[in-house]
Amino acid sequence: MPGRSYPSGARPARRPDAPLTVYGRATSSNVQAVMWGIAELGLPFERLDYGHRFGGLDTGAFRSLNPHGLVPVLRDGDLVVWESAAILRYLAARYGGAPFWPEDPAARAAIDMWAEWGKTTFGRNFTVPIFWAAVRTPAGSRDGAALAAALDRFDADLGILETQLGEGTYLVGEAFTLADIAVGHLLYRYFTIEIPRRDRPGIARYYGRLCDRPAFAEHVMVDYADLRADPL
Repeated sequence: MPGRSYPSGARPARRPDAPLTVYGRATSSNVQAVMWGIAELGLPFERLDYGHRFGGLDTGAFRSLNPHGLVPVLRDGDLVVWESAAILRYLAARYGGAPFWPEDPAARAAIDMWAEWGKTTFGRNFTVPIFWAAVRTPAGSRDGAALAAALDRFDADLGILETQLGEGTYLVGEAFTLADIAVGHLLYRYFTIEIPRRDRPGIARYYGRLCDRPAFAEHVMVDYADLRADPL
């Protein structure tokens, strides 16, 4: 479906010749990260529902786009890119600019380190061991001890994130960057699933700032009721 975009304030270096196409359902957290990035960059797009209840991932046509059969997939003209982190970096490099994605390698590295941490550590420690365990697993099959251990591990990650944020506005200073997308898109689910949470005022303030961003509200704050193993 086509949608609106909300420029982040960084003037795009260029715009695509035609709307970008994103293959992936709105309830996929990885699709949400890509859509949030597209909207913040102010790029025209169309999103097509693939995956979960929509199916379509095992068709020959989709596998020709992504041999792994996973969403999201981005088509930009004749170019096809899969894996959410790769898609976001491509979009930032092709269409972004400072401060969202600076040209200077040192300035970019400061952002990229946190973006990489968001994907490989923060996301890994939340999505499967916590979100899947607490939401996508039937109550009778949940391992309470494993979930409690996962929450402790993730809270340690939140402590690292809170220290990095300090009194600043965003993850790498006062400007919104790619790092905020890589890390921040997970916080809506963290704050809305039924789990115990320790008081972390710095994280709560940061999450509140993200919720105030229209692109976050549209593409990340998405109802995930159809993912629940047990309806509320």
